[in-house]
Amino acid sequence: MPIQILMPALSPTMEEGTLAKWLVKEGDVVRAGKVIAEIETDKATMEVEAVDEGIVGKILVGAGTEGVKVNAPIAILLLEGENASAIPAGAPADAPAPSAPPAAAKPAPAPAQAQAPPPQPAAKPAAAPQPAAIAPSAQANGQAGRTFASPLARRLARDGGIDLAAITGSGPHGRVVKADVDAALQSGTGKPAPAAAPKGQAVATVSQGASAIQPMADDKILALYAKDDYEVVPHDGMRKIIAQRLTQSKQTVPHFYLSLDCRLDTLLGARERINAVAPKEGPKAYKLSVNDFIIKALALALQRVPAANATWTEGGMLRHRHSDVGVAVAIEGGLFTPVIRHAELKTLGEISNEMKDLADRARKRRLAPHEYQGGTTSISNLGMFGIKSFDAVINPPHATILAVGAGEKRPVVNGDKLEVATVMSCTLSCDHRVVDGATGADLLNAFKQLIEDPVRMLV
Repeated sequence: MPIQILMPALSPTMEEGTLAKWLVKEGDVVRAGKVIAEIETDKATMEVEAVDEGIVGKILVGAGTEGVKVNAPIAILLLEGENASAIPAGAPADAPAPSAPPAAAKPAPAPAQAQAPPPQPAAKPAAAPQPAAIAPSAQANGQAGRTFASPLARRLARDGGIDLAAITGSGPHGRVVKADVDAALQSGTGKPAPAAAPKGQAVATVSQGASAIQPMADDKILALYAKDDYEVVPHDGMRKIIAQRLTQSKQTVPHFYLSLDCRLDTLLGARERINAVAPKEGPKAYKLSVNDFIIKALALALQRVPAANATWTEGGMLRHRHSDVGVAVAIEGGLFTPVIRHAELKTLGEISNEMKDLADRARKRRLAPHEYQGGTTSISNLGMFGIKSFDAVINPPHATILAVGAGEKRPVVNGDKLEVATVMSCTLSCDHRVVDGATGADLLNAFKQLIEDPVRMLV
């Protein structure tokens, strides 16, 4: 019986994506593990591998189609011995054409024409008809000792300590899919590890919540401007996700802010000496930046103040064992926050090289979702742009974010003397549900001690 190839969920929060490119055509033979398509998520382009073996019988969603929902059929795979006559009659004859870019919004009518009905937005292309449902095969999952599961389901099961063999799959041919793993976590079946359920709750908690404040309607905004004074630039997926997440953050996370100044003179001297003796070539070569010290210092500070290394969920507080530090990287049209995992355990040289690699691939939009999702805190450093200080918006599910300003020469009082020192202003944004004022102050002061005496980072 033919198998539907479904739009994969490439991350726990993905709801839809763009089918950027097909790497196979109808009639091609595919094997499990073969890359068959490229999918654009909100921030990256990911390769999709075939899960089953067979022949591509029909492509249902054309290359370039936007807004394809997760688990929507995108192609039909014929099994050995089957031909095109096995494809359900309800399947479309041809793959739908790529969706057209959104039409530019039209300005609202002038006040003198207010009585006329507002212009209607351009009609969206009709959705492609869905193929007739294909009943799952009666063949049991796990035949010959193999358990069939989607890549996302395998990863979620591994993270949650779930035994895939103990789960009855609801996908084609009994394949285990994300919904089956989620159900196993919620019901407590499948031998979940103790920490797996709260982790799942955290994802669910931070991804929910509708806006309580309605934004100003487009027609009212456009009425404020002459139609020749602007052009409409449609939002891409990244900008939409940034808008959704930061709106969610400001509406659901009770922010408060703590600021202090750190002297950098000792750190700058240490950085210069370390870079002078660091290998210049080879696999162990590195060159430290001030940002590398900041990452390491915040990671160690979270270990000293573990109450701040936490995440809020409705079911309980997640206390993280390691410091996974996200670092904001500006790219064209938005930003990524790649995560340095277990940063407290890594040397400054390791952090430096890993950060350079992540930042380079972020600018090319070649990061995998697991490289920029999760984390326990994050850093936004605008010092290189000359910004003295600012307040950053927390990136859920984090409970803190550190905003770092420029290091600059300032007059400082040392005892009864006035000195000139290189000073950097830092502001810690805190989620008050997780971090109280005293806890946030402890974290920021621990960070300051490490920055001003960087030898502490080396022991």
